[in-house]
Amino acid sequence: MSSAPSVDGRRFAGISNSADGEVGQATVFSYHEADGLVWAEYAGGAVRLGRLVGTRDGDLLRFRYVHVAVDGESSSGRCEARLEVLADGRLRSHEDWCWESRPGAGASVVEEIPAG
Repeated sequence: MSSAPSVDGRRFAGISNSADGEVGQATVFSYHEADGLVWAEYAGGAVRLGRLVGTRDGDLLRFRYVHVAVDGESSSGRCEARLEVLADGRLRSHEDWCWESRPGAGASVVEEIPAG
């Protein structure tokens, strides 16, 4: 059973990323979740428009992502993310990802943006 609450309706922003990544602090993700599925739209910083879709098993998210960067280049990859509940109740996601459309892999952290 999952210890982290649903990601549905929550917004996240990049906290850290590996050099090969394009998601940064200006990238905002809007998550949805239903019946074991997760999906999100994201944009900001180096990303003009992105989408991700996958599954949730407990606190583990597995998804594929695709986005168009501000330079017009499209890219895709896969990610496995582990959710953590912070002391204030917000969620943090620890992500291991790799590109499928080009060389490169890394790790990133995204954190829930406080409501308000």
